[in-house]
Amino acid sequence: MTLGEALAAARQQIDRLDARLLLQYATGCSHADLLARPEMPVIGPAYEQFQDWVARRAAGEPLAYLVGEAEFRGRVFQVSPAVLIPRPETEVLIELALEKLPGLAAPKVVDLGTGSGIVAISLALESPAATVVAVDLSAEAISVARNNAGRLGARIDFRQGDWFSPLAGEHFDLIVSNPPYVADGDPHLALNGLPFEPRMALTDGADGLSCIRHIVADAADHLAPGGWLLFEHGYDQGEASRNLLTAAGFKAASTFPDLAGIDRVSGGHL
Repeated sequence: MTLGEALAAARQQIDRLDARLLLQYATGCSHADLLARPEMPVIGPAYEQFQDWVARRAAGEPLAYLVGEAEFRGRVFQVSPAVLIPRPETEVLIELALEKLPGLAAPKVVDLGTGSGIVAISLALESPAATVVAVDLSAEAISVARNNAGRLGARIDFRQGDWFSPLAGEHFDLIVSNPPYVADGDPHLALNGLPFEPRMALTDGADGLSCIRHIVADAADHLAPGGWLLFEHGYDQGEASRNLLTAAGFKAASTFPDLAGIDRVSGGHL
């Protein structure tokens, strides 16, 4: 079996780009190799791996889980089924967070529900003066995030626990979070590879707002004067999020869109 033949066969089952990327990962060849030397043979173990990946991708398993990594803000993060796959819309949360940090000599930041660590690590690398703490309930997620931090050279204080529980008595200039916000029973949970992602990171098992309610209600006890809370949420949760923030005493409760113009992040300050 040659590179060209393997690629052509895979394209009958999965997307053309996915087929190319999986073949590159399985064989170690480059895109240039595929174009210039399609007659190169694919040896047994590599072809078996490629066939396995193609079958799993055809069944809906996300590409990132198959190859074990995904890109976010120009960095490659390792991922596993224990964590959500990074999504570009989360960049809005990071951009807004970075806007709040200039002028603070040594800001303290906490990322609640860190998952693979993309938010905490991005903030630590892009705001070197900040002290960043990352919390997650899942020990497996903490392991993935800690590994990513080590690979990328980010200094993060990882804590395992439920939201604010590992942060007793501590205060921060900025709290950020990408919590589970999909309502239980939402049909989207059955689409686009989501059945393969950790359900506890996607849905709260209720109306999609219970984790947000908890974070907003307890955030004031862990914010320094003037501190900000920013969190990602669903496309239709902006108004509810602003109402929760206002009721909890936050000022300037606002919702910000992602690059597609969809409500994505809400926040406010004390």
